[in-house]
Amino acid sequence: MSAQATSGRDKRAWRRWEEDGEQGPFEPLTRTEVEELRRRQPSVSPWQVIGAQALLGLLLAAAAWLLFGRAVAASALYGAGVAVLPGALMARGSTSPLARLTPVAGALSILLWSFVKIGATVMLLALAPRVVQPLHWPALLVALVACLQVYWFALLVRGRPKNNAA
Repeated sequence: MSAQATSGRDKRAWRRWEEDGEQGPFEPLTRTEVEELRRRQPSVSPWQVIGAQALLGLLLAAAAWLLFGRAVAASALYGAGVAVLPGALMARGSTSPLARLTPVAGALSILLWSFVKIGATVMLLALAPRVVQPLHWPALLVALVACLQVYWFALLVRGRPKNNAA
């Protein structure tokens, strides 16, 4: 079916709903339905993700210290910081009261703080050779990539709705 035919059919359906006095094809949820939906699909706070990244970074740095020594541990800790600090900046900015004023303000806030996060990440990576000496790039990059994978883990945890049927 062509897009034009589908579009015409959709317009006729909307007109029919408007003429019948209905609200449209979607009915708003009741407060009880919203609470049930939130209970089944809880959201993950950005601060929980940042905390998990920081904890993973500390564990990686401790393991690097035990296995390879202080220099490698410092590089791993810095790599974790490259993931955690910009992420914390974005979480703080995108969860501010200003970001919750309107949906447009929220979207613009996410966009703005995404650019801030990218800029901070690039800056921290560029400063790495001056801040951490001697720098061990593989340890830094392994810790950075491992901490960034926490986002995927958070999506997996959030993506599994609780089922009441059991």
